[in-house]
Amino acid sequence: MTCIPRRHEPLSQEMALTIACERPQEIDSTVTPTAIETHEETSEASRIDSLLTVFRSHPRFLLTSHARPDGDAIGSVLALAEILDQLGCETEVVFADPIPFIYRTLPGLDRVRHTPSANDVDPSADTPAILLECDGIARTGLLGLEGRMLINIDHHASGRAFAAVNWIDEHACAVAAMVYRIAIAAGVEITPSIATCLYTAILSDTGSFTYSSTTADTFAIVHDLSSKGANPSQIARDLYFSNPVSKVRLLGTALSNLKYEGPLAWTWVTSKDMDQAGADAEDCEGVVNYLIGITGIESAVFLREVPDTSQFRLSIRSAGKLDVSKIAEHFGGGGHRNASGCTLDGPLNTAIDRILTEIRAGL
Repeated sequence: MTCIPRRHEPLSQEMALTIACERPQEIDSTVTPTAIETHEETSEASRIDSLLTVFRSHPRFLLTSHARPDGDAIGSVLALAEILDQLGCETEVVFADPIPFIYRTLPGLDRVRHTPSANDVDPSADTPAILLECDGIARTGLLGLEGRMLINIDHHASGRAFAAVNWIDEHACAVAAMVYRIAIAAGVEITPSIATCLYTAILSDTGSFTYSSTTADTFAIVHDLSSKGANPSQIARDLYFSNPVSKVRLLGTALSNLKYEGPLAWTWVTSKDMDQAGADAEDCEGVVNYLIGITGIESAVFLREVPDTSQFRLSIRSAGKLDVSKIAEHFGGGGHRNASGCTLDGPLNTAIDRILTEIRAGL
């Protein structure tokens, strides 16, 4: 299957589809598609076929994901870009924020552009943008997406059908698993670089295969990726055994601030703490997992002060009993049942009181 260069006109309203596993929500006001709501019996194959129809209808795409990109965002975008390359499409990969250090060895990383506006990469409003793991344009942190045709691929429970084309599967272990299915349906070659990007994305987004989203299907996918060139041991070393000293120092500070109350644990770092450790935001990734790993803890929270603001960024985890995505959504955030995040106004004690009140009510 290839992109057909002569069919580069934007999709008509009649061709714009809403492809979702859940009921579509209100479409963003910047797009006016004729939404075709899928029924439960609509197969995954038909949803992917509809996406491939969109890919064949345009010669060029912008690809992006959310601000402060994680492994699933980065690996999935890079893999999808290579898939589109094989389909004959031109692609531009753009992120608003830098790529974290631990993903520095991912193949294809040199194609990533960092800029505050998508227009800096491609100013044409005729170039569609594919957004992975986002619940809206704002989640990307990018300007210049307004007025473009948007394609939304997401696996979060808080995902919503904001684009002209949407595929939302909250049961997928990672958006990388959805990209893998696109590759299989398109009949492209899963190269070692695609396999490495997708394996990295799945490994990171399943908490090293520990989250409840991990199923037999997850292991079937990573088995196939391993057979196609992904090196599991090397990827694990890159992700978990390549930490800068600043991250370890900051972890020590966070653990020294640890508080717990029955099944609830929490900790925090301030901007001053981060400065003293020589750390930045990416060094905070994974801190909350040390808390949720404590025996008897059902929910854990890590608060990070956002520099030069009066706000705190929260990472919230659950051992399974509590749906923390609902709590995150209450505060304007979102995510998964067992792993979510949001941002709260300070000061620190106020932010802690607000989040703990909600969690205590849920527990």
